[in-house]
Amino acid sequence: MSMTPAVSALRGMLAGLEAERLPGGTQFFHLGAPRADAALGGPLACGALHEVFAAEAGDMAAAAGFALTLGLRAAAGRPAGDGRPLLWVRQETVDTEVGRLAATGLRALGIDPAQLLLVRAPGAEAALRAADDAARCSALGAVILEPWGEPKALDLTATRRLALRAGESGVPLLLLRPNGRPGPSAGATRWQIRATPSRPLAGEAPGAPGFLVELLRHRAGHAGGSWHLEWNHETCSFDDVVALPRFVVPVPVRREAGQAATGTTAPRESARQLPFRRAG
Repeated sequence: MSMTPAVSALRGMLAGLEAERLPGGTQFFHLGAPRADAALGGPLACGALHEVFAAEAGDMAAAAGFALTLGLRAAAGRPAGDGRPLLWVRQETVDTEVGRLAATGLRALGIDPAQLLLVRAPGAEAALRAADDAARCSALGAVILEPWGEPKALDLTATRRLALRAGESGVPLLLLRPNGRPGPSAGATRWQIRATPSRPLAGEAPGAPGFLVELLRHRAGHAGGSWHLEWNHETCSFDDVVALPRFVVPVPVRREAGQAATGTTAPRESARQLPFRRAG
């Protein structure tokens, strides 16, 4: 006898609630940024599924960086988590569409490339199977799963199974969704990431990686907040960035002769603008 849609939906809801109550979810972690942590309304569960989306196509690299740093924070929240390797399961299509991971970029985030294990899967189904197996292994610090787009295999049932595995083992599972859109899932949190320019250091040295972070879902706390965060690779923690009190607008770096007197504008191809980089 087939189940009615209402009964099926009820069973699915109960299964999701049961997954959230598993013992693995008793370990927690924080972002490390006081303002953002205070706004969350509670810590984040280690043994859970956390989703990370890019706001636009140009933000995919920033989303990947945030997923990795969030995985580091989650791994540090577990006993002896700092010494455990991280496993990144990546669909091969992502390498073609976005580019391969670079050891120099990992080191810029304060990560030893030898600490990261990379699995390249030929398709979404293979990536899901690999992540499902990896999430059972409590010897890992965290697992990052990165399928491409919106594969049919990544449905509500699949995310519920991943959340169940993370809850049983206590291993944080980060679901990174390049070129994907939010949909029904068993994720404990859902993040949307935008890239932001780094603030320059003294001597015009490159600044810390910055992220514009929006929390779309937080089952155990408050959602809907957004913050500007920077990653401190020395402390492996996020820092709050206080926003400027007004918008920063671009200004011309030069004017053509006679422009100020006549009020005429220079031809479009000769205009060159740069944004403010410091305030105060």
